[in-house]
Amino acid sequence: MINDRGRFDGVAVIGVDEHVWRHTRRGDKYVTVIIDLTGVRARTGPARLLDMVEGRSKQAFRQWLAARPKAWRQGVEVVAMDGFTGFKTATSAELPDAVAVMDPFHVVRLAGDALEPVPPPRPADHLRPPCRTLHTGADLLTDKQTARLTALFAADERTSRSRPPGASTSA
Repeated sequence: MINDRGRFDGVAVIGVDEHVWRHTRRGDKYVTVIIDLTGVRARTGPARLLDMVEGRSKQAFRQWLAARPKAWRQGVEVVAMDGFTGFKTATSAELPDAVAVMDPFHVVRLAGDALEPVPPPRPADHLRPPCRTLHTGADLLTDKQTARLTALFAADERTSRSRPPGASTSA
């Protein structure tokens, strides 16, 4: 794969994240993983691995981007990532016209974490079913779960419009 320069052709959307090799005893346990998400966005195919770079840092990702031809970098429209500011900074520096977005996994994870009450909810807590549902992949949702999320977001939209900005949501 590494010698196939054609793997970079037509890439318009990339994803970047880190991975940890827990079984590694020496050296850097982290790698930065770069994925081609163009086919996922266009609904024409799956994601494809573009590369893996040692380390997880702004510098590792920025150097990888800088090593790509200028024409290729100009063709990248979107970079999906987690909340790590290093990836965002590297994207801004090397792909100034690309839009940086948080990837769906991390958006759902943050939403689920925000809904997780502390201490654990009582069985009657109205947030418990939606919270569990948010951790379910969209393609695995039942009709009931889809309806539950739709109702939750509709209720939130109505509630947020009915109070002035900055008003508390607690009773």
